[in-house]
Amino acid sequence: MSTMTRSLPLWPGRRPALLGVAAVALALAACSSSNPSAGSSSSNGASNSSSNSSSTKKPSESFSTSNVGGLGSIVVDGQGHAVYILTAGGHTNAPCTDASGCTKVWPDLPLPDGVSAATAGSGLQSSLLGTMKLSDGETYPTYNGWLMYEYTGDTGGGQANGQGIKSFGGTWYVLSASGNPVTSSSSGSGGGSSGGYGNGNGY
Repeated sequence: MSTMTRSLPLWPGRRPALLGVAAVALALAACSSSNPSAGSSSSNGASNSSSNSSSTKKPSESFSTSNVGGLGSIVVDGQGHAVYILTAGGHTNAPCTDASGCTKVWPDLPLPDGVSAATAGSGLQSSLLGTMKLSDGETYPTYNGWLMYEYTGDTGGGQANGQGIKSFGGTWYVLSASGNPVTSSSSGSGGGSSGGYGNGNGY
């Protein structure tokens, strides 16, 4: 009898303790579940801001000139990359199309949606900057009537590795500020070789 009367008062004292532990566990669980959601929202905010900051002007929106060793002052696009023209047999604008694979090596420069013309920057004559609409429905900027392209072998400004390369049925040249092809080769440029991109390919 005495043993039973001593043990009974212990259980009511343990229940509040157990309830207290359960309450603390629930509170911790609530905190841990709310923290990830807060973290994910801040992560989303960071990704949104980074995507906004990564938006830059298209290379076809503006053109200017830059000095490239061995070639002098040549036309460059809005990202400072040399632009090239493709000529064959004295004809202006030999075809460079998606279908032939040409634009995978020599990317074309269509104007972005909502932009009707490119702007002439330092060193260029605005009167020579025009546009041409092609059969693909895109409008492209021209300089002195030439359609302009980049070269995938150029990784930044100050390069003209595509100068003098013969591929896709013609020869690729950079343009001078006067709008004429620069037919000399740059040191370290393609120098008239195909550069491994299909010398003698059709248009």
